[in-house]
Amino acid sequence: MMDKQAMMETARQMVANIDDLPTIPIVATQVLQLLDDPDVDVDKVADLMLTDQVMTVRVMKMVNSPIYRPTQEITSLKRALVYLGIRNIKEIALTSSFISAFEDKGGVIDISTFWAHAFGVGMVSKIIAEKIQYRDVEKAYLAGIIHDIGEVVLSYYQSERFSRVLAIINEKPVRLIDMELEEFQTTHAEIGYCMAEKWNFPEAYKEVILYHHTPREATDDPVLCSIVNLADLFCSVRDLYYGGNAWASFNLSEEEGWAILKEKHPNLAHLDVERFCYELDDAVPVVKDLVTSIFSKD
Repeated sequence: MMDKQAMMETARQMVANIDDLPTIPIVATQVLQLLDDPDVDVDKVADLMLTDQVMTVRVMKMVNSPIYRPTQEITSLKRALVYLGIRNIKEIALTSSFISAFEDKGGVIDISTFWAHAFGVGMVSKIIAEKIQYRDVEKAYLAGIIHDIGEVVLSYYQSERFSRVLAIINEKPVRLIDMELEEFQTTHAEIGYCMAEKWNFPEAYKEVILYHHTPREATDDPVLCSIVNLADLFCSVRDLYYGGNAWASFNLSEEEGWAILKEKHPNLAHLDVERFCYELDDAVPVVKDLVTSIFSKD
């Protein structure tokens, strides 16, 4: 294994050399700031969001998607915000801005399968978080959605070399992260961390991006890292994955992330793991429907 410090330096260089690095839209940042105010006024949020048409359209698509299951179609943004509640708006505003930041750049990875993986990991993280009574379920969802942003950077800005990496992992059973290290002397985890730094993400999210493959190394919130680690592994073997063959096998009870969760939540020892995996399986078609609805052009 290479020295983590050197890997981080390489990633920092790579991110620094990108001229047209996407930014998170200003509206998203403002929406998040507004939503941090406990007495926030829904009208104010709606007015602000309406200034970003792309975000408005996406929020409407998401609120009418199978995930949020309204009984009838919601057609006004203000009703959507009331229906969703403040916490969900936060998720959707951020999610929408991630999608916008990386849309239509023509990378190596098919972007809708990338987002299917991201949403899958977000939703499965949320289910695991609920199951273990993690204190902030929305945080788990968001951390899941953004865990792989480093991949998008490789896909867009290192497309030739990244294509080579993907070609290799399609042919032989090696992990994407190991091949990245060989090709770039760094991985999507460090690159994603450097992006998150540029975007001023809170510490907990940066840590998940950096350690979602190695949750034992997390110091700030190892439980959050473990939740995302398990959700990521689960989605990789359930066809919610963008990197060709995942070559992954997933046995919950043998995973490092699961060991960490059991240390922190001893009551998990009694969990029926097989039944729990069936519950997670139920989320897969819902994620696929959501991604189809968000990326449909109508």
